[in-house]
Amino acid sequence: MSTNKVRKAIIPAAGFGTRLFPATKVFKKEFFPIVDRDGRTKPIILLIVEEAISAGIEEIGIIIQSSDRNLFEDFFKNPVQPEFYQKLSQESQEYCQYLQELGKKITFIIQDKQEGYGHAVFAAKDWINNEPFLLLLGDHIYTSDEKDSCTSQLMRIYQDYGKSAIALTIMSEEIIHKAGCVTGTWEKLNSILSITQFSEKPDLKYARSHLHLEGMPEDKFLAVFGIYILEPQIFNYLQEEIDNNLRYKGEFQLTTCLDKLCRNEGGIGYLVKGQYFDTGMPLFYRQTTIDFYN
Repeated sequence: MSTNKVRKAIIPAAGFGTRLFPATKVFKKEFFPIVDRDGRTKPIILLIVEEAISAGIEEIGIIIQSSDRNLFEDFFKNPVQPEFYQKLSQESQEYCQYLQELGKKITFIIQDKQEGYGHAVFAAKDWINNEPFLLLLGDHIYTSDEKDSCTSQLMRIYQDYGKSAIALTIMSEEIIHKAGCVTGTWEKLNSILSITQFSEKPDLKYARSHLHLEGMPEDKFLAVFGIYILEPQIFNYLQEEIDNNLRYKGEFQLTTCLDKLCRNEGGIGYLVKGQYFDTGMPLFYRQTTIDFYN
């Protein structure tokens, strides 16, 4: 059982959003709109921040490019222009205050070079300051099948096991080449996994030989859901790969370092009771706008 409180979360949001071009030529993908279940139209980044807050996170570091600081600060830090504010409903005026209160919990961390997901996470090393932390993808949003949010579920697992905890989902063999996959041994069948290996976007032949889990259908695998609670030792592995220029497809990856972390320090996977929505590709974003509200 962990006695360490997870106080901080990081959200990498410094990418260019090339898969959503040409919209992202003028508009950051983190601000694409989604109608939430409360009926409000929210930018994706707000939904991710609220996911973190739902699990008791006290401070959030959003990793951005320096050229995007004004955009993020305008949304989270700055008040609405008076003439716009006067046209809002009373409820929306109150919501403006809510956004500013959220903004007090947010720090912007600059990543001027975009050299992969692992490189983005490493940019937060000094800000994390040797604490366990929550990591959320910058283009995934979530709905829970339980009263507790998906992140709150994972937080319970971290507290129970005292190891890095990674949220997992079941994925069909047709699309595992697009995801990080894991294998290991069940601590609790179809729920909690002691992770022994990570693999970044494996081909099907490799997955069938090395990643299939006992008790699962032959065409199903466990893949990363997009929520992590990580011990700060992850930065040691990221530092090693960056210092030695160890890249995968030209970039510094997180998955290779997660593999080392779980092999050496131990890691727990948890099959989340909920659903993730990937907004980072055109057709996935389109489907999210339809399904997320339901």
